[in-house]
Amino acid sequence: MATEIIGPAWEFRNYRSNSESVDGACGRVYTLDTSRPEANPRLANHYSPRKGAILNIQVTVNGKVQEREVDPRRLLVHFLRDDLGLTGTKIGCDTSQCGACVVKMDGKTVKSCTCLAVQANGSDVTTIEGIAPEGGLDPVQEAFWDNHGLQCGFCTAGMIITVDELLRKNPNPSEDEVREGLKGNICRCTGYQNIVKATLAAAEAKRS
Repeated sequence: MATEIIGPAWEFRNYRSNSESVDGACGRVYTLDTSRPEANPRLANHYSPRKGAILNIQVTVNGKVQEREVDPRRLLVHFLRDDLGLTGTKIGCDTSQCGACVVKMDGKTVKSCTCLAVQANGSDVTTIEGIAPEGGLDPVQEAFWDNHGLQCGFCTAGMIITVDELLRKNPNPSEDEVREGLKGNICRCTGYQNIVKATLAAAEAKRS
């Protein structure tokens, strides 16, 4: 019977046994009985007995279906950056602190350094490369550009995706609400004032 392990995915990534996998929301990890893959319905059709614990996953990334074989312990951020070449998603702290790795999964923001690739199986993932219309910029990107909401740019992708969801939930936020909404994203250049300014400008642009 599968044993439930609760905790961030990053705590699990160095687990030595190859008989574990995951299910459910990011941060909830379960062992997978590799002799009985049907015990985990979400992964049952994707387990390959021939290759041990390697799993075949299918993820729609920026509107394009991607099918890959992955180790159950592979983080979503490494899947996006290394397997798919989408390097706009950054790795900052690797411990869910900085938010540089934020992407959207099924319309909700997730920190991809604490989510396993297999947890995205069957999901729709949007990275910074897919947030804008082809040949243009999203209003949030435009606002960051116009209001100098970036300095080194390392945190910018995560900030923009977080702001996009913030404005979807609250189209007319106050400055305090913007700061509260961005508390999971760290700017190491201390550019918060212009990031808040850019967010408020993006909100106004989206309303007009």
